[in-house]
Amino acid sequence: MASQGELSTGGSRLRFAVLGPLRAWRGDVPLELGPVRQQALLTALLLRPGTTVSRQLLLDSVWGLEPPGTGAKVIPVYVHQLRRGLRTEGENPSDSVIVTDRGGYRFVPRNVWMDVARLKEIVAEAHAARDSGDLDAAAGAWSDALELFRGDPLAGVPGPFAEGERLRMTEHRLALVQDKAECQLRLGRHAEVVGELFALTETHPHHEPLAAMLMRALYAGNRQADALAVFTKVGRRLVRDQGTEPGGELRRVHEAVLRSDTAFLLGAPPPPRRTADGASPRPRRSADRRPAAARPLRRARHELPVDASGFTGRGRELDMLLAPADEQAVAVRAVDGMAGVGKTALVVRAARAMRERYPDGCLFMDLHGHREGRESTVAHRALRRLLRAVGDVDEGDDKTSEDLDALAASWRAATAALRLILVVDDAIAAEQVRPLLPTGPGSLVLVTSRQRLTGLDADRRISLMPLGTDEAVALLTRIVGDPGSEPERAAVRELARLCDRLPLALRVIGARTQGRPSWALERMAARLADDEHRLGELTVEDRSVEAAFRVSYDQLPDAERRAFRALGLSPTVEFAPLTLAAMLDLPPPDAERTLENLVEASLVQQPAADRYRLHDLVAVYARRVAAAYPAEVAATRAGVFRLYVVAARRASDWGPSAFPTGPRPDTAPFADWEEASAWLDAVGGELVDVVGHAAAGGHVDDACWIAEGLCDYLTRQGRYHECRAAVEIALPLAEQATDQRMVSELRTCMGIAYGLQGHHEQARRWLRDALEISRRTGDLMEQARALGSLGIFANAAGEPAEAAALLAQSADLAQAADDDWLTVMYLANIGAIHHQVGEHEKAHDCYAASVVLAEKLGRPRILSKTLFRMGTLQLDRGRHAEAADALRRAAGLAERVGDIPLYAAVLGRLATAVGHLGDPAGAKELRHQAVAAVGERPGIRLEAEIRNRLGWRHAATEDLTQARDRYERAIARSRTDPGELARPLDDPRRRGQPSPRRI
Repeated sequence: MASQGELSTGGSRLRFAVLGPLRAWRGDVPLELGPVRQQALLTALLLRPGTTVSRQLLLDSVWGLEPPGTGAKVIPVYVHQLRRGLRTEGENPSDSVIVTDRGGYRFVPRNVWMDVARLKEIVAEAHAARDSGDLDAAAGAWSDALELFRGDPLAGVPGPFAEGERLRMTEHRLALVQDKAECQLRLGRHAEVVGELFALTETHPHHEPLAAMLMRALYAGNRQADALAVFTKVGRRLVRDQGTEPGGELRRVHEAVLRSDTAFLLGAPPPPRRTADGASPRPRRSADRRPAAARPLRRARHELPVDASGFTGRGRELDMLLAPADEQAVAVRAVDGMAGVGKTALVVRAARAMRERYPDGCLFMDLHGHREGRESTVAHRALRRLLRAVGDVDEGDDKTSEDLDALAASWRAATAALRLILVVDDAIAAEQVRPLLPTGPGSLVLVTSRQRLTGLDADRRISLMPLGTDEAVALLTRIVGDPGSEPERAAVRELARLCDRLPLALRVIGARTQGRPSWALERMAARLADDEHRLGELTVEDRSVEAAFRVSYDQLPDAERRAFRALGLSPTVEFAPLTLAAMLDLPPPDAERTLENLVEASLVQQPAADRYRLHDLVAVYARRVAAAYPAEVAATRAGVFRLYVVAARRASDWGPSAFPTGPRPDTAPFADWEEASAWLDAVGGELVDVVGHAAAGGHVDDACWIAEGLCDYLTRQGRYHECRAAVEIALPLAEQATDQRMVSELRTCMGIAYGLQGHHEQARRWLRDALEISRRTGDLMEQARALGSLGIFANAAGEPAEAAALLAQSADLAQAADDDWLTVMYLANIGAIHHQVGEHEKAHDCYAASVVLAEKLGRPRILSKTLFRMGTLQLDRGRHAEAADALRRAAGLAERVGDIPLYAAVLGRLATAVGHLGDPAGAKELRHQAVAAVGERPGIRLEAEIRNRLGWRHAATEDLTQARDRYERAIARSRTDPGELARPLDDPRRRGQPSPRRI
């Protein structure tokens, strides 16, 4: 790549910035880079310049372990869209910066400016200046380099590759800050350093080199006490959050500050030297305040297992366990969590930290409640062993009878004068633990279990979750050693992700790769990426993640085992009780109780109210055990996909008559469209994945019906990319569907998605294709739907004459249909044509009749749209009070249904009305609300979107007479005049006619 030089403006040179949000320009013109996954794909090519990247590697870089249902087929689509967006007008496609190579794609950086390349040049200049002794120039160059960062690198770009690059660039940025600060300190400009370093040490609280640099800068400003306070603060954070002491560099700076070693701190630092660790802390005084004569004459016993090496994180949980307790009572603190999450390591670490508070010993009792191949320890045996541990009985003593009550009474008596810690590990039920509780005031019992022991009275209860990402990486790094190269660090992070941050899995995989060549990390990551082999790889000697899960599964009742298997087949990561109810054909309350039982067993997580999920590795295990029940798998999947079909149809504003084939919307377990919409809202961005799962599982009809039903739900929220992605997955399968209506219907849905976003040419191509297919099959309602949609988007594109002609043809096909929804749409659109040519009275009559029918339907979105049209008309007529009334009603309804573009549009017009009524402050506030409603959602150009979402555009008046007359003649057969447009709906002659499709 040629020297980047300064950022030039003008011309047609392509420019890319990744040191912040991903952005691109052609000269000075910003380029639209499309949806975030498309941006992630571009990133994976940009940051591998000149390297051919295979489709599979691109898929892994962007989606990781959760590829789209279409697999690598989506890659060429994104590449095509990127090429189109990046090339200039008239440019030959072969000159694109993204070229196709055999097996993949390659980014060719010819005449391209990139901020990362410019960064590299400036850093080289800084190093050269520093090496030549020109520290002032070096500091200036590093400042220039840091100015290239415009926020978090690749902010908002998803995918494993972008995440790895984001971390790498962030670390590079911190290194540049340190290089600059070093020069500034040498130049005596310590005041310039302190503020920036203070902010960075708060953002990166465990970054020791930054803390060391800050201490040096504070020392240079005669702030020795502040420098020492930084060391104390960072040291506490490291011990609390990571269980480690400050490293050598930070300790050396600390010692230098204590000695006032100015030469070391501000001059050339001497070579690193080995120093002895600081003096061990003085032993704490015993917390036992009883007189010596009252203490039992026995040797304290300490049975705690070896502390887990590399213990990482868990600062909040440790604080809860270490918190002071009531010294006049026995404190019980329970820790529950899934297999392998680190419960035992946590309580052992806590018990060791508190050992000095308990002079009568620390006892450890493993009940083996979930240990494969080991019988659970019964209370009799546990009590006998505990009694021996405190010296109350000898082997063979007659107190060691099988009388549980007698044993428990002996234990209570033996511990009445003791202050001790008892760790009860791996309990299976509260009744196992209750007889083991000591009675000595101030004693502490720490209990671990995979079950939530709600029957046990505990003053602290912790449900332990997997480690955070950084903590998981830190744990694995401590086991395998510090990776020396960027690929190795990326492999460690990928391994942590594939283990889903589960400590047991991390320790197993760490043990398997420990001491092996660096390539073993990358190879192991590739092996774990295969779900079929992942659990098999997570086994070493007697440690096995799968075996740990199997014990929990085997202890479930039969009904809960079946539910667990079903949950492994969920098409979404998170799910609601209704999902399980549909899978197993259960009443929703029964499904919720089953889920709660699985949560209690730590096999299911509950991240929010009414939302559940499986840990990634648990989900792999659930799918594995489900595979042994093929008939059950088929029924489970059919149930859940049918739920999504009826939910999408119920949430649609199109109404029941819009779906003449497949399950009816009123068969859905939702009271109304709002309840169905709220349920889909909770699913979030995984709806496209549901279509993909249905398609991959061979549920062709369901995949098509879900994509069709989601069209209205997604587009009214401005989620056009998701709508098109769902249809793109289903469309290739339409020919295989038993419901052949889908062949044309899905094309109509694609046309609607494009048209509502303002891409009228693409919309027309899809809709004309749908029209041609429906004509061949003789499906009149599909023809009416395609023609009507073509008419609506022709009007939105400023072609009202063509719009009227197309709507007339559609009305000819559906003239006898008794469908209020379709009638509202026709009235609204013919009213829009009257409005455009200045025939306001006719437009008002059409809009008024449309409002009446929309109120009758009771569907707030279409009522909001018709009121919006009416309000806009009243504005144009100068009737500002009437306009404001209509628009306020429209705004409330649009907000209720979550139609963001419609809501923003209504607020904008309402602001105009309010301004004309003499309230400029109110108008300004409404405009602010309109902007806030849309925010900065990518892919939405507000002005164009609002115009096209509503089928309204101020256009030059055309000769519409012939087209409009034809349209009006078509609908006149069932209507007398514009003032009585709703009356013919009750005409008995229209009963029994086929119901039309919506437009």
